[in-house]
Amino acid sequence: MQKLASSPETGRKTPPTPAVGPADELPPEYWRSLMDDPLVATRPAPSGAALRLSQIPEHLLRVGCRRCGRTVEIQKADAVRLYGQAAIWRDVSQRLLDNTCATRTGRHEEDGCWPTFE
Repeated sequence: MQKLASSPETGRKTPPTPAVGPADELPPEYWRSLMDDPLVATRPAPSGAALRLSQIPEHLLRVGCRRCGRTVEIQKADAVRLYGQAAIWRDVSQRLLDNTCATRTGRHEEDGCWPTFE
């Protein structure tokens, strides 16, 4: 039975290369296929929330809360002065909302505002 299973006439072929494990290097064909992927060049630009303050063209930044309905505005110059040019607008807006949050429950998971970017 083993002799029959190992014979080439049974139609079973051995894989040409061994399987790649988590600690092994990935083959160059893998990296080439990733770089040749047509979707790589068509990725969408980051949303306004993911931009750094230095990349935002507007001079007035506005963020609202979906939970309590508040809107907080800050001038870009003030935001850069307080948080730095490299700060990400999503983090800055979350801080602005959290500093003035009116919805406090006492539980970390439920506290705070839910930002919406306008």
